[in-house]
Amino acid sequence: MGNSQSSSTPTDPRFVSASRSFAQKELDELRSLFASLASQSQSNGKYISPSVFQAYFGLHGPLGERMFDLVTRKRKDHQLTFEDLVIAKGTYEKGTKDEIEEFVYQLLDVSGDGLLGRTDLESSLAVIFEIIFKPSDCGPKLGSLQDAVGIFLNAAKFSEHGEGNGEATMSFADFRSWCTIVPSVRKFLGSLLMPPDPGRPGSQVPHLLQLESIDSNLMLLRKEYAWHIGGALPQQELEEWKLLYHSSCHGLSFNTFLGNLSNHEGPTVLIIKDKDGCIYGGYASQPWERHGDFYGDMKSFLFKLYPEASLFRPTGANHNTQWCAVNFSSESIPNGVGFGGRVHHFGLFLSASFDQGHTFSCTTFGSPCLSKTNRIHPEVIECWGVVTKGADQDKHDVVKATVLERFKEDRNMLKMVGLANSSE
Repeated sequence: MGNSQSSSTPTDPRFVSASRSFAQKELDELRSLFASLASQSQSNGKYISPSVFQAYFGLHGPLGERMFDLVTRKRKDHQLTFEDLVIAKGTYEKGTKDEIEEFVYQLLDVSGDGLLGRTDLESSLAVIFEIIFKPSDCGPKLGSLQDAVGIFLNAAKFSEHGEGNGEATMSFADFRSWCTIVPSVRKFLGSLLMPPDPGRPGSQVPHLLQLESIDSNLMLLRKEYAWHIGGALPQQELEEWKLLYHSSCHGLSFNTFLGNLSNHEGPTVLIIKDKDGCIYGGYASQPWERHGDFYGDMKSFLFKLYPEASLFRPTGANHNTQWCAVNFSSESIPNGVGFGGRVHHFGLFLSASFDQGHTFSCTTFGSPCLSKTNRIHPEVIECWGVVTKGADQDKHDVVKATVLERFKEDRNMLKMVGLANSSE
């Protein structure tokens, strides 16, 4: 199949060890792939050229060049052998968590100097966004490339400092911490030797269906934000998200918010922009329904979108994930919606007036204060419904506030406060 004459001998212990990670069928498929790419490289079946490798795996720029360098074990001969391919995939896809993350850490060092600096990370992120976001994509626009890269860079720490005035660098511990709060980046970088089809992990961006009456420039949820949030979600929740509520259209109204969400049974994404310009929110895995205490499950999480992208999943410290209190008269049960923490000290909380709230660091999600100050004053609030793949819904029906629909909303609101059946 063209590999018998490759520069590495089949007795290379790294190749022998890596081969054991694959079933025979997988090895046969790798042989077929190698033969196909080697023939395109016009190498008499001996090796794969850099251009053919990058074109097949959908890579380019400094990230593509660095990947080829790592896969060929830094030989600089521009020849990727069958043994190289097996060893790289054996480490990168079949290795331990530490081995895979070490590979990705080296991959981001696009300069190849052994130091992962801000410049390396910036170059890598620019290529990632160029690969994922296509100019022809419809829906809310991608912000400028510089802004998109910036929000992820702002979440990174560079704690190591070289001698003199050298650039601060990211340690391996810094890198692992960053991967935890930007799972979309980690998911994408961990799948680059998989076929570049639309379902490749880390490449999928939800299709965003918005109300035609709302100017897209008023939307908070941009493509890079949706991709960031989606990094913590399963593939079936990344197909389509539908706008259910936007304060510029529906007003800052808790009742309208709950009414608009009453017909959506799936998860929702709540996003807030406050008067300090910070954008953040939470993913609610359960519907927003009246409760007198915390409820929900461990799938919910909090996130920051601007000025930095970061995501905070449950730590297991407690189960105080969601809060939705409606028309309670006791001060011990604050009316509004929230995530995490404890009563009156939530990770994120919006009061029922929808004109104020708060955010504190909380152990539920291991999250910090999401804004500049603990007290927040919302400027824009929007909520998206996650359309789970296979759900029996009309995906292209954007609900309009007709008389009948408003009646239905009112009935649902009465039901929440226990009055719907009082006269029946």
